[in-house]
Amino acid sequence: MFIQTEDTPNPASLKFLPGREVTGSAPPVDFPNQDAAEASPLAAALFAIEGVSSVFFGADYIVVSKADALEWQVVKPAILTAIMEHFIAERPLMAAGFTGGPADEAQIAEEDTEVVAMIKQILDTRVRPAVAQDGGDIVFHGFEDGIVSLHMRGACAGCPSATATLKQGVENLLKHYVPSVSEVRAVI
Repeated sequence: MFIQTEDTPNPASLKFLPGREVTGSAPPVDFPNQDAAEASPLAAALFAIEGVSSVFFGADYIVVSKADALEWQVVKPAILTAIMEHFIAERPLMAAGFTGGPADEAQIAEEDTEVVAMIKQILDTRVRPAVAQDGGDIVFHGFEDGIVSLHMRGACAGCPSATATLKQGVENLLKHYVPSVSEVRAVI
């Protein structure tokens, strides 16, 4: 098994491409801490590696973030080994009984206003695919008084360029297509 790696705009995060589906067509899964990793044997194995601070599963990639004090050359070999052993052993990605994370707020719901539906559609079709290329995800959190609240995950969480991405990219795009949007804010 050959696993490729790609840098992300976040120097504390590295994107691992195992050459096979990870979540496939299922929604991405975020493990911001070791407690959340109990839902996945692979995430738990990655958190067992000293210095791993978060794990994110995308369609065909895994993003691992590390503590700033450690260098990638120290942590990367153990991460590659854990990923390879997991897939070679054909272990399940998620633990038995896992029903998914919180409801995906990006899905357009019947009760959404026309503005919220339009925001979600733009995020899903234009923004999320772009940030997925960098190993991240942006999830709709809410819209109130012209302010769109978004949650950043994967390599986007804690990224030094995240604020610029939100303000110069996402905010400008949403303001252009949805005039009632006045601002975009990140929520934790």
